[in-house]
Amino acid sequence: MDLRLKDHNAVIVGGASGIGHATAECFAAEGVHVAIWDNSINTVQVAEDLATRFQVRTVGVLVDVTRERSVAEAIPTTTNALGPIDHLVHGAAIGSGKFGFPFTNLAPADWLRTLEVNVMGMVHVAHAISPHMIGNRRGTLIFLASVAGQIGSQTDPPYSASKAANINFSQCLAKDLAPHGIRVNTICPGMVRTPLNRSVWQAWFDQTLEADQLSYEEWSDQKIRSVVPLRTWQTPEDIANMIVFLSSDRAAHVTGQTINVDGGFVMHW
Repeated sequence: MDLRLKDHNAVIVGGASGIGHATAECFAAEGVHVAIWDNSINTVQVAEDLATRFQVRTVGVLVDVTRERSVAEAIPTTTNALGPIDHLVHGAAIGSGKFGFPFTNLAPADWLRTLEVNVMGMVHVAHAISPHMIGNRRGTLIFLASVAGQIGSQTDPPYSASKAANINFSQCLAKDLAPHGIRVNTICPGMVRTPLNRSVWQAWFDQTLEADQLSYEEWSDQKIRSVVPLRTWQTPEDIANMIVFLSSDRAAHVTGQTINVDGGFVMHW
């Protein structure tokens, strides 16, 4: 299927690794020019590698999503290198780094950094990008949330709450931006092998009695078999494929939706 995305421009926030990097590759394979916004020291190199491998224009911009000014300054850097921004994918997020079951394992102070990155980071990006797209009267925004934001996952309450906020704010954005020809959707990955997923296991492992500890492979395999009907990992590429499809005109009437790529983990009826 031709997604008709060639020579569009996309910004991938958190594009230096994990799902964000897979998404950048997927866009580049469609002939999309890509800006990588990330706080990783590898950001510029990742962008240059994409340009070499896929023969598209790229730019790597060091961005701290918790700083409004940092995000705002990334806009002219990006447009000067690529041109108008057609698509945004926001995937920058962290967990609390603590095992949160029961929630009394946490102190209120354990919430602050997660909410700052996952919620206010999204807010800063939305406020910076939206006026640019409104002026062009076109664009797509996709925010990565999580199934944890739908089921009240007890593993990491700050992370779960922040992902629920991402879903809700995306719906607010979709309603506000629809009159300007801009579509907004949320993708919820399930079980994906990423550094964030491994950090969830590590937080559990560090607070579990030695007799009950499981390796990452044992823990994740047990969880997948118990909660994922398809009984397999989702890959970063699985998530990226859905993101790129939703960014295309093939999904022209899809907005304000929360779409799970989770092997059936969460089913609504």
